[in-house]
Amino acid sequence: MMDETLARRAGTGRNAEARNRQDRYVKRFAERMLADEATGVLLVDADFRIVEVNPMVCEVFDSARADLIGLTVEGWNERMSVPLPLERSLLAGETFRNRKLVWGTGDRMRELMLDGDVLQDGDETIGAYVMFRDVSQLTMLEEQVRRSDRLKMIGQIAAGTAHEIRNPLTAIKGFMQLLQKSLTEQRMAREQEFVTIVLSELDRVHELVNEFLLLSKSRETKFEPVRLGRILQEMLPMLRNEAMLHDITLRYEPRNDLPLVLADKEMLKQVFLNLGKNAIEAMGKGGSLVIRERRGDPRLGQVSVDICDTGGGIPAELLDRVFDPFFTTKEQGTGLGLSICQRIVHDLGGHIDVASSSAGTVFTVSIPFVGVRGSGMASGGGALSLDDV
Repeated sequence: MMDETLARRAGTGRNAEARNRQDRYVKRFAERMLADEATGVLLVDADFRIVEVNPMVCEVFDSARADLIGLTVEGWNERMSVPLPLERSLLAGETFRNRKLVWGTGDRMRELMLDGDVLQDGDETIGAYVMFRDVSQLTMLEEQVRRSDRLKMIGQIAAGTAHEIRNPLTAIKGFMQLLQKSLTEQRMAREQEFVTIVLSELDRVHELVNEFLLLSKSRETKFEPVRLGRILQEMLPMLRNEAMLHDITLRYEPRNDLPLVLADKEMLKQVFLNLGKNAIEAMGKGGSLVIRERRGDPRLGQVSVDICDTGGGIPAELLDRVFDPFFTTKEQGTGLGLSICQRIVHDLGGHIDVASSSAGTVFTVSIPFVGVRGSGMASGGGALSLDDV
């Protein structure tokens, strides 16, 4: 009898020790979840009052924890410019998964996925929780993949048809030039004018074919450590001349502490030239063009260049389409320029962002920098001082 009692006590002690050990692990896990900067946690009681909220939620919604504890979710929503998609029906068991929420604007914009469920103690509902997941980077990568796939398809078509298009173009252009010479000798001015128009249109078709070939990625990307300031220095004179013709002030803002980036110098120069010319065309006569070097998102290890204009801006309903192939707002545009720029930057491991309002448009090119110390830092930054044209 004594042995059985001792055995029961020993078993009870082992069970208690196992429970304490389990509680300790669960407590540490809960503390770690609440401290996680990548996942948001919101706990509410049975009265829909906030019991706990972690730093990620406070940072995203620009709220202090002390101001939220004890506040009802409805009371929190009253302070918000846009209410959160959280209702008391959650306490009644109306749980949800992957509820989408886009919050903030510009660089602070986040795309969040929300999961909500109830907390029960036996049969009693004592509260609920909401988990916030920041999927902004994942969404951006998915969009880049979709656009890259579209460009790849167009590139494959271009590579297969460009040669067949160029052959008849060359023949037509050659015969038109012979005709132009003959008309000149016969002093047929009116007919010469017609031929000049045809030759001009043939040149435009030729340029379109060349842009198709760029989409086909016919040349290999040559990665090497380069300084963004050096690239900008080489292309700025061309943009400066273009800006002067349109009475536009060009301002370059270099940084002297930026690391080198791993990129193809010539391809990146093409991107900046294209974006700069687009900005000048968007402003027409007069305005200001600013090209600014800066550090990009520290989480991604990138260097960024902003190309800012003071044009009329891009309508909000068109902003998501600017990188789509063949989409253009220009009368003589092909709609391939920005698609090519995005393809180039994507191949370099970076991305292009655009923000626009009635005050102007900003295109931001972000490229990963070289992971080296000392020699990897740009000693001269942009190599040019602040420069007004």
